[in-house]
Amino acid sequence: MLKVDDINLTDPDFWRLPLEHRNEAFKALRREPRLVHFEEPDVKIVPQGPGYYALTRHAEVQEASRRPQDFCSGRGAISIPDMPGELNEYFGSMINMDDPRHAKIRRIVSRAFSPRMIQQFEDKVQQVAADLTARVKAGEGTGDFVADIAARLPLRIICDMMGISPDHHRTVLDATNVILAGNDPEFLPADDFERAALALMEAGQTLKDLVEELARHRRAEPTDDLTSALVNANIDGESLTDQELGSFFILLVVAGNETTRNAIAHGLDLFTRHPDQRALLVDDFEGRIAGAVEEIVRYVSPVIWMRRTATRDTTLLDHEIKEGDKLLLYYWSANRDETVFTDPERFDILRDPNPHVGFGGPGPHFCLGAHLARREITVMFRELLRSMPDIRADGEPDRLESSFINGIKRLPYTL
Repeated sequence: MLKVDDINLTDPDFWRLPLEHRNEAFKALRREPRLVHFEEPDVKIVPQGPGYYALTRHAEVQEASRRPQDFCSGRGAISIPDMPGELNEYFGSMINMDDPRHAKIRRIVSRAFSPRMIQQFEDKVQQVAADLTARVKAGEGTGDFVADIAARLPLRIICDMMGISPDHHRTVLDATNVILAGNDPEFLPADDFERAALALMEAGQTLKDLVEELARHRRAEPTDDLTSALVNANIDGESLTDQELGSFFILLVVAGNETTRNAIAHGLDLFTRHPDQRALLVDDFEGRIAGAVEEIVRYVSPVIWMRRTATRDTTLLDHEIKEGDKLLLYYWSANRDETVFTDPERFDILRDPNPHVGFGGPGPHFCLGAHLARREITVMFRELLRSMPDIRADGEPDRLESSFINGIKRLPYTL
């Protein structure tokens, strides 16, 4: 049996291990009565911090999520090291904020997501999904599912809803790949933290410049896109500043692109590995797709963790917490908690109930884009199974080296 003392969640090598080994490590952590403490990564560009506690059980993640007054997002960052001021300019979005500022930004942004705007999104999802599958069917019958389908759908949806022209789509994709690269040397220089930080700032600046230029046009000549709605929104005399708009846009394209694309890519891989579940879905698609989407998100946990920081001395269930303690909420582990999910390692689209935390736990930071993500996954698989019923993954996924995002960089497929 794996010993807790042999587990190091901070070590990048841990996240290169096979999934089975990682799952065994989190099982051991869930069995441990105490909260296990880990050292922080030494990123050189900021002083090394005091370390963090890993919340691996479902109840702990739920409890910390619903108590933002005790476990906040705005002190330092949601990353493990506190975010330097230079990076905070780009990534200090509402995901790194607490109320009342978080509530203000979310209120303005939520108002922009009007029923009419959401209906436009949903109509667009169907149009893009049909276009992508038609292109694949007209091709050679093999390829990279991430490049051909999974990455293209959310990228086009978000860019179109923001009003970003197609000639900028590749720029957006490349920047988001860098921002969520984790430790993957394909996107960031390995073991050179200064160069990595510079690359992150350059990617953030690229996205910020793009949306600020678009915002200037939309303030003067608004259209029916989301950028126009955001820059012209005024709630109780408050509107978004340029910095808030830029940070929100970075959050939107990063979270909306990467998490949805990975859920779709993992979905094809899972349905290939579990043909019985695929058959169940095909047999009653409309009756079972909602449960299938929730099970994909639970099983995959596209975002592996988020950080919170204790605002005061308190307790979390039976654990003593000191002010300033850093807590990592491991959604990946909570979604496999044996006390909540029967046979959690089994992929089961009929699982009911399914109280996963794949879109975050309860509380003010539950994913704002969960509805759109669910819609995109639903429409994409409906279109795939309708127009290309024999599509399968055709090899092992090329996984992102990251402790934060459960990503697939490439996935071969065949029709």
